[in-house]
Order: sequence, then C-alpha cells, then structure tokens
Amino acid sequence: MSASETLLDVHDLAKHFTLTKGFPRPVTTTVRAVDGVSFAVQRGEAFGLVGESGCGKSTAARAVLGLIPPDAGRVRFAGTDVTDAKGSTLQRLRRRMQIVFQDPYSSLNPRRTIGQALTEPLGVHGLARGRAARERAIALLEEVGLPPSAYDRHPHEFSGGQRQRIGIARALSVEPELIVADEPVSALDVSVQAQVLLLLKDLQARRGLTFVLVSHDLGVIRWFCARVAVMYLGRIVEDGPVSRVFGTPRHPYTRMLRDASPIPDPGIRSQLPRIVGEIPSAADPPAGCHFHPRCPRASDICRTVYPQWRADGEGGVACHHPED
Repeated sequence: MSASETLLDVHDLAKHFTLTKGFPRPVTTTVRAVDGVSFAVQRGEAFGLVGESGCGKSTAARAVLGLIPPDAGRVRFAGTDVTDAKGSTLQRLRRRMQIVFQDPYSSLNPRRTIGQALTEPLGVHGLARGRAARERAIALLEEVGLPPSAYDRHPHEFSGGQRQRIGIARALSVEPELIVADEPVSALDVSVQAQVLLLLKDLQARRGLTFVLVSHDLGVIRWFCARVAVMYLGRIVEDGPVSRVFGTPRHPYTRMLRDASPIPDPGIRSQLPRIVGEIPSAADPPAGCHFHPRCPRASDICRTVYPQWRADGEGGVACHHPED
C-alpha cells in the first residue's frame, strides 16, 4: 500500500449553529463555527489542527466523524463518502474511525465498569463476546499500561491520566485505521501529558494508525505531527509541514501563534510579543479577512475582501500579503 495514499479527504466542510437571544424581542444569529474547511490526511501520518479556543477545530473534528452532521461539504474516508453514509455502511465506517475525547472525567460512564466500556464496542461491531471479549479487553488495558485488575473497577477509581488511557483503549478496541484525538492531553498534568503522548506515538508506530490531533498547544503539535493546518474563526488560514509552518510562517496569525509559544531553550532570551485584540465572535465575523483587526500588515483590501487560497508545493496560505 502506498505511503502517499490519501485516507481522509475533507472538502469545503461547514457547520453553522443558530442561536436565539434576547427578551422580549429575541434575535436569531448564525454562528459559523466551521466555514469551508478543506484538508487531506495521508495514511499513517499524524495531522494537526491548531488554533485558539473557539476557532472551530473541535467542531470540525466531530463533523468529520459524523458525530454532528455538517451543513455543507464532503468527507471521504478511504474513498467512501462519509457525509451521506447511513445504516450498515455508516456503522462499518464508524469502526474504522474513532475518537479520543478531551475530558477523561466526562467521557466515561461512571455507572459502568471499565470492562463494560471496553467490551460494548466489541459486541456492537460483532468482534467478540463473552470470555473472548473479556480477554481482548484485558489485552487492551495492558497495551495502554494498565493492570488487568482495572477491568472490574469504575472510572472514579482512576486518575485523569489513567482515564485517558482507558479512553484510548476504548478507541483501539475496534481496531480503527484513523483516530481523532481532540485535545487529548490538555486536561492532564504536564508529566502525565508526556506519558500519554508517548503512548499515542508508540501506538501509531506499532499499529500503523493515522491521527488527526486537535490542539491549541503548538508544542504538542510540533512534537507529534508531520503536517498541520492553522484555523482562525472557522477557516484554515495556513497549512503545510510542521517544520515549515512553524519555522517560516507565511500568515501573520501563524506567526503570532508561533511567537507566543517559544521553544523552551534557556539559551534563547526573547520577549513575548504583544498580542493585539481578542478573537472576534463567529456570530459576527469582521468583513474581508477575519484576522485584519489584529493584523499588523492589514491594508484596505484586507478589510473588504477575504483572501483567496494560495497553494504551493508544501501547503498553502490565505493571505493578501503573505510573508516570504
């Protein structure tokens, strides 16, 4: 199988939410959480989605998996259209695409044992039942670094890092090809974050998994991912190899993110840059380029016209004045 095979292809994905606020005269607004997102992930690679909180990256990840229905666009997994899939076709696709959620404290049912959490997917997809399912679940626990005794215990008996390992084991139980990890370490202590990331990296190497890693932490993306897409207010503003995007960013927003997340090297003495303004509301985005109110390079065209996507051999950028 070719290493350059496209496993996941997302084209013009959009997800909008309708909000009604106000009394006695309620006003309805549309929040463009994801607004025309496109990217492709190659089989076996780790692809990152990065951006500030509220930029739409988690919504995009859930829409890709069909956990929330997109309003527009197409998602193709290994050549199969996920967007219109239903019934048994969708169930087979769900087995091949799994998610690890951000919060390990709310993603596990407190009333169910760990064994029940791990064996239920096996039964749903007809992979194993009874004794065979138990043995398979125990093997999964050992694979993620937990003892077999965890099988009969409940989530409240485990720490956050251990719960996230259980969440990873649950995702692995149906032998997926793609795992979407939605901020998988942001709720964990720093030392535990490293352990979980090392586990994911090891699983990727041993099982040949493909990852879409959603994170606001550039350090995590730098270490784990080969390619990255930078999102701002529901749209991708730059993508490409991690070394290029963070080494020589072309979009001013990417540069702002990079400079606000310096490499922890005591030999490098640098002052953090002053970040101007706050991210606008997705319910009322600025005209033209959405980043122009915070951009030091903004010109008149930036205030009125959204920039076209400029592709190059290593990715692309949506900016009227990209940096070289």
